[in-house]
Amino acid sequence: MASCSKFVLLCIFFTRLSLLVAEQRLMLSLTHSLSKAQFTSAHSLLKTTSMRSAARHRRHSKPPQVSLPLSPGSDYTLSFSLGSDPSRTQNLSVYMDTGSDLVWFPCSPFECILCDGKYPPIGGAAAGFSPINVSASTLLPCKSRACSAAHSSLPSSDLCAIAKCPLASIEMSDCAEFACPSFYYAYGDGSLIAQLHKDSLTVTSGSGDPLILHNFTFGCAHSALAEPVGVAGFGRGFLSLPAQLANFSPELGNQFSYCLVSHSFDSDKIRQLSPLILGRAAIDDQKRGEVDGSNNKGRIVYTSMLDNPKYPYFYSVGLEAISVGARRIPAPEELRRVDRHGNGGVVVDSGTTFTMLPPELFNSVAAELDRRVRRVFKRATDAEERTGLSPCYYLDGNKTKGANADLIVPSLALHFVGNSSVVLPRRNYFYEFIDGVVKGGRVGCLMLMNGGDGDGGGPGATLGNYQQQGFEVVYDLEKRRVGFGRRRCASLWDSLNHR
Repeated sequence: MASCSKFVLLCIFFTRLSLLVAEQRLMLSLTHSLSKAQFTSAHSLLKTTSMRSAARHRRHSKPPQVSLPLSPGSDYTLSFSLGSDPSRTQNLSVYMDTGSDLVWFPCSPFECILCDGKYPPIGGAAAGFSPINVSASTLLPCKSRACSAAHSSLPSSDLCAIAKCPLASIEMSDCAEFACPSFYYAYGDGSLIAQLHKDSLTVTSGSGDPLILHNFTFGCAHSALAEPVGVAGFGRGFLSLPAQLANFSPELGNQFSYCLVSHSFDSDKIRQLSPLILGRAAIDDQKRGEVDGSNNKGRIVYTSMLDNPKYPYFYSVGLEAISVGARRIPAPEELRRVDRHGNGGVVVDSGTTFTMLPPELFNSVAAELDRRVRRVFKRATDAEERTGLSPCYYLDGNKTKGANADLIVPSLALHFVGNSSVVLPRRNYFYEFIDGVVKGGRVGCLMLMNGGDGDGGGPGATLGNYQQQGFEVVYDLEKRRVGFGRRRCASLWDSLNHR
């Protein structure tokens, strides 16, 4: 979910921000730079990615537990400038995360525990990944609404008391000089302690005047656990980037979407731009269909957002079933709704790599796929142990000579509440790679995962970014819905820029 150093492994996205302001929208270009060293072992790549996905999913229901240094993550980053004085602005690159609601930056002096090997391997400080300098004059007061939001809506009087504001001043609402106390914020694979600051945030435009958000609120962290890079939280919350953008311009802040270029861990494809669109992209269904080369596959299908009283910043939706080939497998009741304790539903998350399902549903999906595929391809149990994925199959030396995995592996579709179905491309749920242990042998694995029993409650499943590749995922905050539309993401740039 959401947060932090997220998708395991794919390394780190450096984002050169290319901005387009037109028709009440703002377009940012996400560039994914991945060290080729990350691809030397498919097994280690998949293993660390699956472990990170599991860690982020488990954080929903249980306190985060970090006992060992975590491997480098794979993240989409955004680049900004901070500061009201043009001669002293500081460049920033932070992770984008729909599973959290806080915007925070590492601030100097900065101490990061268990961060060895997690710093971006490319660009470093030059790409905006170094801690920033802030002034005490930009601290938010304890009586601000943002302070209460950061402290889980604790009353401002309590916060001012914690900040040691005198009682007489609290009663007279005169505690402007007392800063909002530090707060703790946790992710599935890390945490931080920060204070709230307010300054001007600038998004530089390549084709016009820069967009400046004055009095932008952000967390300034001097200490973190396994979190070396800041995060731009895009979740549903008062302190999130879309919420603050909506205060500046409701048209820009009430809807955003992204389209992740299909990469399948290909080091060349992963470097292509993935567009992030803030605001309402004025393209009708017919035009969107043309982006995909058809008039129906490109249409956006919507499902309603579910409110979660315990995790209000999550984008939760209801899942009714998953189809594997012709067999429709009903989802457990917990995935169709969220109860009053915050349990259930499916979280749509840009910060988790693989989709995590409850055991009963995962086992049914895996069993149906295995029933179809094992007739032709032998099970690769050793590859399952090395990757953390299951089931896996040897695609060479198959029982039926000349069998093609594309024809054997059944289709897979997600059926959301509201009669909205999304058919996944095969590459989004079945990954093929060369097994270095079996010389010249190809292996294919299911890219969905067992999310565990969920004894601690919380969301029942997570829709990861790997399964979102090749779709424009739309977060419509005004109409409270999430949409999915098949895209050729690279073509989406032209369709939006030339209207």
